[in-house]
Amino acid sequence: MIRISIIIPCYNAAEFIEETIQSILSQNYENLECIVIDGESNDGTLNILEKYKDKIIIKSGKDRGQSDAINKGLRLATGDIVAYINADDIYEKGCFQKVANFFERNQNVKWVHGKCKIIDENNLEIRRLITWFGIFWQRRYSYNKLLAMDFIPQPAVFWRGELIDEIGSFDANEHLVMDYEYWLRSGARYNPGFIDEYLASWRVHPHSKSTMNFSKQAMEGLNVAKKYAGSKGFIIPIQYLVSLSIILVYSVLGFTSNVKHLAGKLLQVSQ
Repeated sequence: MIRISIIIPCYNAAEFIEETIQSILSQNYENLECIVIDGESNDGTLNILEKYKDKIIIKSGKDRGQSDAINKGLRLATGDIVAYINADDIYEKGCFQKVANFFERNQNVKWVHGKCKIIDENNLEIRRLITWFGIFWQRRYSYNKLLAMDFIPQPAVFWRGELIDEIGSFDANEHLVMDYEYWLRSGARYNPGFIDEYLASWRVHPHSKSTMNFSKQAMEGLNVAKKYAGSKGFIIPIQYLVSLSIILVYSVLGFTSNVKHLAGKLLQVSQ
């Protein structure tokens, strides 16, 4: 059976990390390794992790950010297949078996991506139009399209351990688009496989990194695309328009979310 290593980088993730861990362990996939790299959390995260010390590997210490934490996990990983998931996201049931089956059937594929839902802090699916938009492009992958926009959902990506030996680990200088940079680096050499099933759910909540930094993240994605575009520089204006569109869409979504939150509070007060 293919061995799968999952890395969870975390810092002060007490609110959601137990659900993330349970989504991994409940897969009942026998040849599994879960590695948590904690940045010396002080919010109770370590107390939660202690409950699972017999089932997961826990390393806590100072790091230089999320990318550095992921790389620490990669150095410890022993799996044939590896992936990382943020401490507020979750895997869908049956995910690991689907991934293992795909890699067993496709020996030449180095990395694979699947579909990913977007959920809120209460596990309710949200932003379905954005999900469907991403899936549309996932099914029509090309490297030029990936240069134009990042449509590959990070929690639903897995790759062979041997790919790390070939292209290296994550860029520790990237803190918001390290996944997109890695997909572009991988895609420059190998086309990915695609599993047309939901493998994971990405959680959006007021304190998530992507929510608080969506504008900066979009512009850093543009800079990464420029780095890999080379002679395909004609694609960059498209990426620029996509980045502006992302900023606009997420600004509207953020405003709408805040209005709903405020309305909910006012309703509670009135009652």
